[in-house]
Amino acid sequence: MKRRTTQLRQPVSTPPKLPATARGVSSAPSPLTPHPPRTGPLRILGIDPGLRVTGFGILEKNGERLRYVTSGCIKTTPAQLPDRIKTILQGLNEVIGEHRPDQVALEKVFVNVNPQSTLLLGQARGTAICAAVAHALPVAEYTALQVKQAVVGNGHARKEQVQQMVRRLLGLTGDPSPDAADALACAICHAHGGQGLGSISTAGYRVRRGRLV
Repeated sequence: MKRRTTQLRQPVSTPPKLPATARGVSSAPSPLTPHPPRTGPLRILGIDPGLRVTGFGILEKNGERLRYVTSGCIKTTPAQLPDRIKTILQGLNEVIGEHRPDQVALEKVFVNVNPQSTLLLGQARGTAICAAVAHALPVAEYTALQVKQAVVGNGHARKEQVQQMVRRLLGLTGDPSPDAADALACAICHAHGGQGLGSISTAGYRVRRGRLV
């Protein structure tokens, strides 16, 4: 399993090594057992699911202010599907166990021209949801259009534009990787209640001819 964490503002202490269970899976709280209450600002974990690379990003919301915590990617090696899913699940369990978010936000799956790609993406997304609910965390879902609208103000923004706006909104010293930027953007969208830069709620809207309807 390869999990790369990108620290753009301040270092985060190395996570403690977790003992493996009899099945070889890193230890984590029992299913549906929440972490002890954590005091302080609301902490949001954004996830950009992918079978090859799953991006994650964590930020804190204190009133109207957002503070970057950490971000990175969980990379899987070419292997059988069950092994890839296990890698994603283990990686997200470690992220959740170390940083203890309060809520989780991730993108909905869009229908791709390739049905097989859509199916595989859906399995990665399902794994991310399982990781969240196993820790008794509430999950919010947003379309890519909603996320881009909330962060860039344009539902059809390019990935480079999302990276640049995430850097500016969180005051980062550099652009996060594309997958980590998408995850942070999802967390920002959730922190704003699914609202765009013009304070127009995008939750529940559809796109028609490039516009929210």
